[in-house]
This record gives sequence, structure tokens and C-alpha cells, in this order.
Amino acid sequence: MSECTTIDVEKYRLLSQYPDYLIMKIFENVSEGIMITDQDKKIVSVNPAFEFVTGYKSEEVMGKNPSILQSGIHELSFYLDMWRSLHENGIWQGEIWNRRKTGDIYPEWLTIFSVKDSVGNITNYCGIFTDLSERKIVENELEKRTLTDSLTKVCNRFAYLERMNTLLESSTNLSHNVQHAVFFLDLDRFKQVNETLGHTMGDLLLIEIAKRIKALLKNKDILARYGGDEFVITLTNIVHPREAAKFAEQVIRVIEAPIIIHDQEIFVSTSMGISIFPADGQTTEELVKCADKAMTYSKQNGRNGFSFYFDDLSIDTKRVLLLDTELRKAIEHQDFTLYFQPKIDIKTMQVTGVEALVRWQNKKLGFVSPAEFIPYAEETGLIIPISEIIFEKACEGYKQLVEAGFPKIPIAINVSSIHFQQQNFLDSIQAMLEKNNTSAQNFEIEMTERTVMNSAAETISKLVKLKQLGFKLSLDDFGTGYSSLSYLVRFPLDVLKIDRSFIQHICSLDDKQAVVDAIIQMSHRLKMKVVAEGVESERQVEILKGMGCDIIQGYYYSKPLPMNELLDFLQFWEVEHQGR
Repeated sequence: MSECTTIDVEKYRLLSQYPDYLIMKIFENVSEGIMITDQDKKIVSVNPAFEFVTGYKSEEVMGKNPSILQSGIHELSFYLDMWRSLHENGIWQGEIWNRRKTGDIYPEWLTIFSVKDSVGNITNYCGIFTDLSERKIVENELEKRTLTDSLTKVCNRFAYLERMNTLLESSTNLSHNVQHAVFFLDLDRFKQVNETLGHTMGDLLLIEIAKRIKALLKNKDILARYGGDEFVITLTNIVHPREAAKFAEQVIRVIEAPIIIHDQEIFVSTSMGISIFPADGQTTEELVKCADKAMTYSKQNGRNGFSFYFDDLSIDTKRVLLLDTELRKAIEHQDFTLYFQPKIDIKTMQVTGVEALVRWQNKKLGFVSPAEFIPYAEETGLIIPISEIIFEKACEGYKQLVEAGFPKIPIAINVSSIHFQQQNFLDSIQAMLEKNNTSAQNFEIEMTERTVMNSAAETISKLVKLKQLGFKLSLDDFGTGYSSLSYLVRFPLDVLKIDRSFIQHICSLDDKQAVVDAIIQMSHRLKMKVVAEGVESERQVEILKGMGCDIIQGYYYSKPLPMNELLDFLQFWEVEHQGR
């Protein structure tokens, strides 16, 4: 390693005898990253190679400590030894792991030396490094030179596969039958921890999770970090699968217990899948694959739980693969249609607007319920292009309403929290309005509580800009999420929609009726209109009217309709209720 990457520091020191412009030319063009600090270890200069490798622009690091690059892998003793060597010898060289601006960690060969003035006082420190990432990848050293995950200190994937192959080979040769349980764990919402608290906190969380799981294991059991926030465990030589179930419950309990890192209390949970050797597979690959499928099933059915593998999961997996393929094709060809459900003013009996609801009919899958493909699209990020297609089609739908003589009926569009959180969300919405030569005043943006309760400051800014563009803003499914009244005061909302789960029971349950009544009165005090969703009976309409509810939406008046049927409905409604 040092033979081809060690830098001759004397050559760099000798450069001082050359003109400044020549030194600067070299500084800007050498392939090694260079960082210079003052005597207080504050960065004063970096070269373009530093910017390229780390991802940080020079203005982002000026005046800061080099510790902003620390990966979190090395312990404090590593850095203490490094600076001790530097102070004693004037130079330190070695391999170190640092973190790019993107959060990726990478290996580099680093040389640090002190720069002194004529009387021997240190004036600067200079760090020169070479990125070893490509070499590591080519040589596969990250996986093969060590059997331990550098972060959590448990087995890595390579070591797990090696140990499992050995275990299964010896188990197959035994004269009596043995059983092993393989667990595939995926932390629920770990991505949110990284995004809100930072990657360093995320790393510390993974370390703590690994410690807690390790404390539950016996000597011959295997624990490995399989990748990212995924862990695999092998419970060896179990007598009955119920041992695996009992162990899974223990793992869930220790993971869901609060974790305190830097005085910050963090709560996470895990979804887990279990496969059994030899019933579910004879090889490591088969067992891990089955446990992974079971984990996905567990995550889709509520999270913070476990599931054993069963044969029908193979069928589900095939459908998911087909769903993914067909959904991507549908996005490419915009094979979605919009249905529109009317909203009726309870006092004037006028149609005050319609809600756009996406529908997808596929040749191979038939009619695919939004309840199936929307959650999958949100999980994979495909919801963003789908949301943009829905907005485009809503613009087209409004043009049809205008052409049919209904220019005063705005269209409500549901916005995914994932789409809303994109940095270019406002720009893309404005671009679509301009493309379709239409105004934001013709539309209403519907968001769930989950969308508006995240990153409050940034959310308020986006909502204000949407209002300035002319959109009406609606909070959908109120009562199913955070339901924090203090948040409602902060957001510039126009409409609050009461979730259908409350409306369904207002005729029979007094407490539901009381909640709905309280929501209506509170909303009116906050100058918001109230829409009741899922209204299906005349009695529900009467109760809501008595409470002062503003708008009714539901099958009592109309199911969601394709555009041609919506136009027929609107014409009939005008004749029936407006005396036209």
C-alpha cells in the first residue's frame, strides 16, 4: 500500500523555492486532494481535487475543522495517536476512512505534515490524500480482508455467507436431523432517522441495535449486518420453530425500547422474516431469500412484527415483480385515468368542486386498486412521476369542464408527501400550470397530516408559496394521523376533510358524533371550511347539516365518475337543483 501511495513530503516542501504562480498551478492540477489549515486546525485552503473527492466546495469548508470529514468508523484513540505522531515527528501517514458530503464513506491514504516558520513555530498543517475507493473495489478488499463489519463489529455479509455455508454443510452430513432458523431484519423508518438526525446518529443507532441483538445470542449463533439497516441472524440447532418465534419477540422488544444517543431519545422498530432449515431451503441463498420475502410480507402488514415464510409468498413475489414492471410501463405511456367525485355544498346544494382520483386498468393485471399500487409507488419513489401525470391529467380535465360550461368547479388533487418533499416540487407544479395555460385558482391541493407535520418550517414555506400561486389548500383524512390542533393554527389551510372512519359511525356512536362536531366548530373558528368524506346515507347528511358542516362528499350523492359521466351528472344537477 505505502509503496505506491506514500507521498514524498520533501518534494512538496521544496516547491517553496519556486514562484507562487507555479506553485498555485501545481496545487490546482495535482490528482491528490490537498487541504491546508492554520495552526489552530481551521481550514484555510483546499484544491479542486479535494472538492472532487469529498463533494465539498471550498467555501463550504473554509474556517471549519477537518473533523467534518470524519466517517465515525475510527475511535477517538485513532485520532489521538495520529496527532501525537504528528506533533512528535512532524508527519503522519496512514490509511483512514472519511465521509463525503453525500454521506458515503471512503478509504484514503493520507499524509499530514506540519509547516513551520524560520524560528520553528508551526504556522500551518497540510494534508495530502489519495482516494483508494476504486482500488478497494477492484481488489474487493473491503469484503475479503476482514470478516467484520467495520461499523457494528458483527459479521459482514461475506463472513455470514461463509459461516452459513460451513454450518449447512456440516448439518447435512449429520446422521440426525437438525433445524436452524434464519431471520432477516429490516429497521422500520430508519431512512427518516438518517434524514432528520444525520448519518452519524444513524450509524450510532445501528451500533446500539447490533449490541442489543448480540446480547440475546449463544456462542454458535450468527449475527451479521447484511447491508444498510438490514441484519441477518441464524439461530442454530433449534428444537422447534416456536423457539424462533419466541426469539423474534425478544428481538422486537429490545429494538423498540428507547435508544438514547447524545441526549436524543430515538424510537425504532423492526420488521422480521423467518425461514427454517431444511424445510424452507437447503442452501444459504434459499434460506436468506425466503426470510427476506417473509420480512417484506411482515412490513406490508403493519411493521414491528415477524412472519414465517410460507409457500404463497412466492406467488405474492411474482405479482410484485409484475406490478413493478407494468407500473413503470404505465408511467412511460401515461396509462392512468382520472375519476372525479363531486363535492356538494350542504346549504346551497351547489357542486362546489370535484376530487380527482386515479384509476389504473392493466392488460395483465386487470383493474389495479389504488390501495395496492399507490403504497408500492410511494415505497419505490415511482409516486413522483405518477403524481405529475395526475396533475397533468387534472389540468386536461379542467379544460374539459370549461369547454362544457362549468368553469367554476375547481379540481382537488391529492399530493403525496414524498412528492411534496421534493426540492423541485413547486417548480414542477408551476411548469405544468404554464404548459397547460391554466391558473392555480382552478385547483385545490389535498395533503394528509403526514405531509404537513414533517419539517414544519420548510412545510409552512411551501404552503405559503402554494397559496401565493392561487391554490386552495386542504388537509385530507383529518383524525387518522397526528391530529395536533396546535399545528393547524400554523398552517395556511382553507379546507379540513374529516376522515370517513368518523363519518361512518356518527349515527350510532355518540363519541364519534361528538368528535365530528368538535372538529367542525374548531375548523370554523380557524376560518376553514369542512368537508365530510364517505357520506352514504340521508341520516348522516341530516346530522352533519345540523352540526354546520359545509360540504358533503360521498356515495350518497355520487360515486367517483369518469369525465363523460361527470359532465352528465353536472348537467342533471343544474337542472334538478338550480331550476335551469
